[in-house]
Parts: sequence; structure tokens; C-alpha cells
Amino acid sequence: MRAPRRRRIGAALALVATLSAGCVSVDTDSPTSSAPASPESRSLTPPQVAGVDIPDGQVDDAVGRLDDLARELMDRTAIPGMAVAVVHRGEIVYAKGFGVREAGRDAAVDADTVFQLASMSKPLGATVVAHQVGEGVIGWDTPVIERLPGFALADPYVTSRVTVGDLYAHRSGLPDHAGDELEDLGFDREQVFDRFRLLPLGPFRDSYEYTNFGLTAAAQAVADASGADWADLSARVLYEPLGMTSTSSRFEDYEARPNRAVGHQLVDGDYVARAVRDPDAQSPAGGVSASVTDVARWLTMLLGDGEYQGRRIVDADALLPAVSPQAVSSPPGTVDSRAGFYGYGFNVGTSPAGRVTLSHSGAFSLGAATAFTALPSADVAIVALTNAAPIGVPETLAAEFADLVQFGEIREDWFALYEKAFASFDDPKGSLVGRPAPTNPAPARPLGQYTGVYTSEYYGPARIDDRAGTLVLTIGPAGQTYRLDHWDGDVFTFPIDGGENAPDGTISTATFTPDGVTFEYWNENGLGTFTRTGAS
Repeated sequence: MRAPRRRRIGAALALVATLSAGCVSVDTDSPTSSAPASPESRSLTPPQVAGVDIPDGQVDDAVGRLDDLARELMDRTAIPGMAVAVVHRGEIVYAKGFGVREAGRDAAVDADTVFQLASMSKPLGATVVAHQVGEGVIGWDTPVIERLPGFALADPYVTSRVTVGDLYAHRSGLPDHAGDELEDLGFDREQVFDRFRLLPLGPFRDSYEYTNFGLTAAAQAVADASGADWADLSARVLYEPLGMTSTSSRFEDYEARPNRAVGHQLVDGDYVARAVRDPDAQSPAGGVSASVTDVARWLTMLLGDGEYQGRRIVDADALLPAVSPQAVSSPPGTVDSRAGFYGYGFNVGTSPAGRVTLSHSGAFSLGAATAFTALPSADVAIVALTNAAPIGVPETLAAEFADLVQFGEIREDWFALYEKAFASFDDPKGSLVGRPAPTNPAPARPLGQYTGVYTSEYYGPARIDDRAGTLVLTIGPAGQTYRLDHWDGDVFTFPIDGGENAPDGTISTATFTPDGVTFEYWNENGLGTFTRTGAS
């Protein structure tokens, strides 16, 4: 069976984070022990010294190349639209749009066009949490259960000890992308939280498994401690003080923006606007929408250690843990490889030039790809937002810019590396994908023997009906239906096309026994077996 898509997405994002930190082999000249100290390094502590100095004017030169680099990527990939911004020394020095908001229409992308940020929402949300930590409302080390009393995981010990920081660092032990499959079926946030207790746990604080709803639970605890809705809290403590007037953590606000980019998927070689992702259920993890200008304001604050235009927005001591390594997200594969780390909502790495990097990507398969990279020691950051399914475009532009800033030249074919990292993103999943139907299948039992109500504690009830000689599955709060086609004996198949987590061409088996049925697609964590509880 192919690796589940959610796990492949997690692996791809971990690899992307490693690449974003520049963790590839690059030859650089090493200074000898007798080399004179640079003016910059004389004022630094040893851990702050970078391996390669940045000459005066090199950042400006890198900014000057962005128009051409962005257009080259647009031409190379044919994505519909992109917006790019750079901040340096407390100023937005570049902000521009390219392409169109929607394929087939004339409305152009500009610096104020609103994009869905997807998982770039996580670091923005982490600064909201840091603000509340600085205000003494909650701590990174506060157990979630203290503020979210109904919160429970499979292990009571972990339940009592897992903290806001643990969930923001993806080290709680929850499985990769836990709960995303429930969201696809129409379960709301509280319903997903309630089912955490049924999920198998990995080693607590000794594993890294990327979770949207785990992080969302931590954010919910912060919001509850603050006596506010998460979206309102984010607006009050972050968006409004920074003047991020087009930014929101509510999907309805994104839909109401007249100047918004529409997501696109690649269909038969053309980018098509097919569906829009509503991420409200996991808003702290993926529900922010913003313009590139607004994100640049946030990056200015980030590089300013929590200050913006002379005003303290976030306490520096509360922010520092978020941008410091808290978990190993990408263990080195060889002794000469740099590891990738995750803070509280941030990727944290080291560039080939020896500089700390902060970064994050966002990816909706329905049509959003975003990325930022910051080099705090150089006081510079770049963000790129696109309205197409992820293929590595924003990460490539950020990596090219980081190369130019640090080395004065682009040292890798970054798009080739990122394209490879995202290559499996849209592969269909299922053990029968690409397999021919059996030539002499065993016959099915009479269809009436399969119909009825089947129940899973995790997924709830599922109903199978005989509709004019065809079995039809109905499942989830949204009442989604799937046609079951006979494969062999008591095995049926059904396609799960579209949606955020099921690429086109995905096929699931439904394997019946006298007492129940197992759905392959929903059995990733061993919870896809339903017990028969009622006749049709």
C-alpha cells in the first residue's frame, strides 16, 4: 500500500523545512584561524558568529533581482499568481504582485491581494500565544488540560502533562495529521478534540509528528484562558496593533475580500479553480488569510524581537522559545548533514553560511502554497504567497533570495530540489491504485447481506444501502456518499476524489466480514473497522 497522503505531506513539509534552512551540501570557503575578525563579528558572542559575512549592498542587490526571479518561476511553472515581499532593517523594501488572482480573468495580483496562508498560519498564531505568555495569561509550559478541561489523549499520564508548547512543537505523541481525516468528513473542532483519546500515541516528547488539530487544541486553550474566540484574540493582540487590516483567522472574512486570490489545482496541464478550502475547524493551524504586505509587517515585528515601529507588540522573552529549537523535525541522514528543528510554530535551522534561519511553508492541495524565510542575523526576511497547489514555487524563491543575500549568487537549482520534495503530494493513495481488476473474481454475497448500519467509536455511524442494485456508503456529519463497486468476494472498492487529503484517483477498499467492515482509507491509525449494529 502506498504511504498515506497525510504522512507523505508531513514528510514533504519536513524535507521542505530542511531545504528552507539551506541544509544541502554547498561548498564555502572556510576562514583560517588567522583571519581577521569582521566588524560585524566583533560585537557578537561566539554562537552568533556566521561563517560568511554579508558585504554592504548585497541585500539590496538580492532585492533587485526579485522581479526577474519571480517572473522566471511564473514562466517555468505557469502558476496563476504570486505576491512577494521583503523586509530589511525594519522596513518593507519590496512588495509586489505577479500574475492574476484567478485563471482566465484579468484581475491582477498586487501587494494587497489576500491569499490563504495555510500552515504559515502556525507561526503567526505562535506569536499570538507568545503575546499572551508575555501578559501572564498562560505559559508555554501550561498543561493544556488546565485550560481545556475536556481534553484527553489515550494515555492519562500524557493527558495530565502535555503542554501548550508540546502541541505547538508537534511532540505530544499524536499521530501525523491526527484529525484531518475527520475534518474531511464534516466533523467540527470539538468533535475532533473529543476523539483524540482514541488515537494511538507515539513516544511523548520523544517524537515529532506534525498535527494541525493538536496545535489547534493548544491555541484553543490559550483562547479560553484569554476569555476570547481565537480569531478575535488574534485580531486584538496581533493584527490590529500591526496594522494588518486585511488579515483574519476567519474563512468568511477571506471570502468577503474583493481583492482575494482564488486557489487553483493542476488539471490536465492547466491550472483550474475547482474548490475553496474552508479551514475554520483548524484555524490556528491553517486558517489565516492575509496580503503579502500584512505578512511583511508581521515579519518586521518578528525580526525586531517583538517590536514594531518603536512599539512593543510581543514580549521578547516570551517569543524566544517559539523561535528556538524545541524538537528535531528532520534528523540528519548522514554525519555531515545539518538537522532540522521545530520551535513553537516555527521551523528553525542553520544555513550553509552558518546563520540561523526561521521559516515555514503552507500548503493546501486545493490551491495554496506559501513560504517565508527569515535570517535574523542579517535582519532580512522574504515571504512569497501563491494561489496554486504546492509544487515548491514560494520555497524556491525564498531559497534563491537567501542564497543571493548570503553568497551573492544562487548556488543550487532550488526548484528542482523542491519539485522533487513535493512530487508525491498529488499521488493517489490506496493499495489497489494502478492494479487491474481480477479476471475471475469470487462472487459477492447477496447485497442485502451487506446493507445496514455500521459503527465506529472514532468515525461514528456509517450506513450502507442497496440503491437499485448498487451499494452506497453514507458516512460522517456531512453525509458524504460513496458508490461501492465489487472487486473480489467480500471486497468492494470506492473512489475518494477531491478534498484536501484525498488526491484525485484515490481508491479505498471496503472489506466486509460477517460482523463488520474495514475501510482502507480510514484505517491509517487502525481505527477504520466498523462493527455492524443494525439492519438496513
